Amino acid sequence: MKKKEGPVRSWLASANREGCDFPVQNLPYGVFSVGDGAARCGVAIGDMIVDLAACEARGLFDTGDAFSEPQLNAFIAQGRAKWDENRTRLTELLTEGGDESLPLVAMRDARLHLPIRVTEFTDFYSSRNHAFNVGLLFRGAENALPAQWTHMPIGYNGRASSVVVSGTPIRRPMGQLRGVNGPEWAACRRLDLELELGAIVGADSPMGQRVSVEEAEGMIFGYVLLNDWSARDIQAWEYQPLGPFQAKALGTTISPWIVTQAALEPFRCEGAARDNPLLPYLHESRPGFYDLAIGWRMNGQKVAQTNYNVMYYSSAQQLAHHTSSGCPMRVGDLLGSGTISGPAPEQTGALLEMTQGGKNPVTVNGEPRSFIEDGDEIDLFAHAEGDGYRIGFGPCSGRVLPAVE
Repeated sequence: MKKKEGPVRSWLASANREGCDFPVQNLPYGVFSVGDGAARCGVAIGDMIVDLAACEARGLFDTGDAFSEPQLNAFIAQGRAKWDENRTRLTELLTEGGDESLPLVAMRDARLHLPIRVTEFTDFYSSRNHAFNVGLLFRGAENALPAQWTHMPIGYNGRASSVVVSGTPIRRPMGQLRGVNGPEWAACRRLDLELELGAIVGADSPMGQRVSVEEAEGMIFGYVLLNDWSARDIQAWEYQPLGPFQAKALGTTISPWIVTQAALEPFRCEGAARDNPLLPYLHESRPGFYDLAIGWRMNGQKVAQTNYNVMYYSSAQQLAHHTSSGCPMRVGDLLGSGTISGPAPEQTGALLEMTQGGKNPVTVNGEPRSFIEDGDEIDLFAHAEGDGYRIGFGPCSGRVLPAVE
């Protein structure tokens, strides 16, 4: 009987440790700096970062000077063939028998930056569980889901300017809230998180041209964790009939490492069961979801965990729908999946639905929480489990600062 081969291993010992987020099977891209040095592109491996700008200078990659840029956009714009070529080359260099002279920087010595120049940000609403739970709070069981929800991805255009990297503090917003005799000006009292996965668009599409789901699949460079912070009381006053605006503009936190689509390919799986057939332009020729455990913690305590495969619409379907009007897409566009929630309370991706609008507080480190308080820190996590390795996303955290009144 042929002996089963073990997982591919790196010559870097930390990349082979059990529970490591960044084994050689992952190789996520990010941007980092050390001390007063310039920000440049890198790849995470174990507890180290491959300095891609230094590798480029040594002639190890045929990417021009894209990796010396302070964002990954220039490299991403070189296209899928280059993404695949570089992943193959990195794997060769970092597996056992590879190049142990690669320029490495200790993760602990590096500062991580926003990995891309976010050109546009669109947030979707693609978890049936979340959409139903929130709709139930405001419209009752009969009208919890809007009539069009099971037919097309629902979304809104957000603010690219307030997308920040993990570790950036989030200031509690001031805003108009519904008062007894009209609006009042006050600090948000119902601050919430949204557990999401963000897709990074890696190719342009021209204005007036639609993109198929298959083409959209080929346009996605990779994924980040995404927390779309939400001021629920500001949102309740402003959103009808205009939709989310200031309630969603206070900040959107993403993880610093972009996990490539190629790294997640072994975990591709089906999503949620459909209520009805989709129109042909949204048909997928293969499943567009991943077996990815995902959840969030507050002040170090795990509060909820679910799986990305509960989602109803994939990132490729969202991207295809986004272009259905002829809307042009650009390298660096960020598409939020929408809050990822499973069917049970401990699987929900927002406090609004977990606490049923604040009526049933959750206990965190012995203290009740209906919504996020000043000083609370929220961090998201996600990983896929392979045969002897895991694909992790690294940190996605933010601490809430008091409002400036």
